[in-house]
Amino acid sequence: MRIIVSASTDTGNTKTVNQDSVTVQLLEGNGGQMAFAVLCDGMGGLQKGELASASVLCAFRRWREKRLHLLMASGFLDHEIRRDWSDIFTECNEKLKLFGRRNGVRLGTTATVMLLTPGRYFVANVGDSRAYEIQEQTRQLTKDQSVVAREVELGQVSIEQAERDPRRNILLQCVGASEEVCADFYFGIPRKDAVYMLCSDGFRHKISQGDMLAVLGPRCMDSAERMAQNEKALIRLAKERGERDNITVATMRTFG
Repeated sequence: MRIIVSASTDTGNTKTVNQDSVTVQLLEGNGGQMAFAVLCDGMGGLQKGELASASVLCAFRRWREKRLHLLMASGFLDHEIRRDWSDIFTECNEKLKLFGRRNGVRLGTTATVMLLTPGRYFVANVGDSRAYEIQEQTRQLTKDQSVVAREVELGQVSIEQAERDPRRNILLQCVGASEEVCADFYFGIPRKDAVYMLCSDGFRHKISQGDMLAVLGPRCMDSAERMAQNEKALIRLAKERGERDNITVATMRTFG
């Protein structure tokens, strides 16, 4: 399997600081190419959101540098990824809480992490950033850890009501501002000729799944240059539609 990757971020219409952090890296493995992406959305309602998001991203980057090659040699197992990444979330949460207490601030971040290998994908999510799979249709892979998403799941509000609910940005947990962090994990088999996308809530608030399919579908994403152009086109569209938050997206396109 061959993969191409891209990522784009924008401060947005009203913010002076971009509190989002993103990285997507193409890797060579024994069985073919792999991709590793991390997207973190620092909490705008808290202080030092950019520090929180960058700290979590750097922790996962260190994991890639020190641990990934060992897993490549032994084979990827769901429980090992779950253990490693859960440990990272716990460690980051404790460090950010300690930093906050020492400096008299509160800080936190969402985090969506994805490792895409030829035979398996691994996703972890804390908060309300998201991962999607785009092929003939757009499929959301993650569930938001938010008050409104929980009420939708319980049948207390509709999806349409949730999109307008003033509580839609209230999270059940985030890294750095929660007593404990428990990530949701998702595992699956990657599809060929598909696009895997990570995004912050600032990206998808104003961009529909239909927009994602039309602009980021695999037919439109045949080179890294076109991927970047299409990402930026949807970021501009989100801004034109009045999005006020930072806007960030990362894409990974698979080929058969």
